Amino acid sequence: MANQIEPIARMVAELSHLPGIGQKTAQRLAYHIVSMPLEDVHALATAIWQGRKAIRYCEVCGNYAASEQCDVCRNPERHNGQICVVRDPRDVAAMERMHDYHGVYHVLHGTLSPMDGVGPDDIRIKELVARLSKGEVSEVILATNPDIEGEATATYIARLLKPLGVRCTRIAHGVPVGSDLEYADEVTLSKALEGRREM
Repeated sequence: MANQIEPIARMVAELSHLPGIGQKTAQRLAYHIVSMPLEDVHALATAIWQGRKAIRYCEVCGNYAASEQCDVCRNPERHNGQICVVRDPRDVAAMERMHDYHGVYHVLHGTLSPMDGVGPDDIRIKELVARLSKGEVSEVILATNPDIEGEATATYIARLLKPLGVRCTRIAHGVPVGSDLEYADEVTLSKALEGRREM
C-alpha cells in the first residue's frame, strides 16, 4: 500500500494471508497491533507461536490435540459404538457445540475431489476402515458437507463400508430452522423432502 511504512506493510501482507481477512481488515488489524502495548503484542505473538507448535493430530481420530489423543478420544464415556466422520477439525468443533452427540469422531482432513486430484488415498479413509476392523463400532455417521465433494465422499465411504456390516447413516440436510421455504433453493428443498420422518 502506498503510504505505509515497511514494517506495517509487511504485517498487512502477512495478515491478509489468513482466511476471511482482506486487505482492509488486515490493514485495520495491523494498525491496531501497532497501537497495542509491546507486552500485549509479545503475548499475542507468543500465544500464536506456542499454540501452533503444541498442536498435533490425535493418533486415533485425526482431530487437533495437545497430546497423543484428543479430549474426545481420551474420554471413556464417549466410546459408545458411534463414529461421526467429518471433513476437518472445525467440523468436530461445530458438532461439539451442539452437546447432543456422545460418540467419537473420525476426521478425514479433506473430501474426494477428482478435479483437484484428491482421491481416496489422499484423505484418511484407510484409517477409518482400520478403526472399524476392531469390531467395536456399530454405526458410522457421515457428516460431510452437503456439497458435491461431501456427497461424493459420503457415497464412497458408504459403499466401502457396506460389506463390513456396519450401519452407515448420513446426517439430514434441508431447510434451516427459522427460515422461510420461499427462500430455499431447489436442492435444499429436495434434500429436506428426502430426509422427512414420521411425526
